[in-house]
Amino acid sequence: MTDGPALPETGTPLRVAFVPGVTPGKWSRTWTQRMPHDPLELLPVEEEDQLAVLQDGRADMSFVRLPVERDGLNLIPLYREVPVVVVPLDHPATVLDEVTFDDLADEHLLQPPAITMRQAFETIAAGTGIVIVPKSVARLYNRKDVVAVPLASTPESQIGLAWPTDATDTRIETFIGIVRGRTERSSRDAGAAVPQKDATPQRSKVRQRRPERPAGSRSGRSGASGRRRGR
Repeated sequence: MTDGPALPETGTPLRVAFVPGVTPGKWSRTWTQRMPHDPLELLPVEEEDQLAVLQDGRADMSFVRLPVERDGLNLIPLYREVPVVVVPLDHPATVLDEVTFDDLADEHLLQPPAITMRQAFETIAAGTGIVIVPKSVARLYNRKDVVAVPLASTPESQIGLAWPTDATDTRIETFIGIVRGRTERSSRDAGAAVPQKDATPQRSKVRQRRPERPAGSRSGRSGASGRRRGR
């Protein structure tokens, strides 16, 4: 028996977890087009489980919301998220372009994961609290009786892609390339582009080096032509 994670068996899906607010569908579609014989499994997880799924082996990679403990992980920061405050539909903040923490000083701030995000939005709709979340999360749980208002002077959160440092699945690099927007040819055919570019100048040099015909060769051709006509 050997130590460390084993290479995946044929047909085993690459399992990628993602926290609320991340929409991995576009990357999944690209994966299916490029890797039709390698299944990809997307695993939605709550934010509190974003690293646990890597530690217990439920996922090979995970889209996480930073900051996280990076010990034992490789991590690529991806994109930032705008923070918003979610308030009831009749809240005074709904008429503002943005609010500050001073505007919310008297509000009851709900604190997930003490309750689920869905429960938090239900509580907000009932007029008994507010929550501060990334805009993508507010969009995910949106309902007609709440409003998301940009929150000024608040640090943005960030999404990253994480996987264990001891991972041996070679498909991880392929998925990273897809997430980063690399084209299929960018990694596969990068080395072939240079010879293709050099081909035309080489042909041009061959034409330029063609020796000039000796004087009188044109008349020689005419004579040969005349002899053919004579026969």
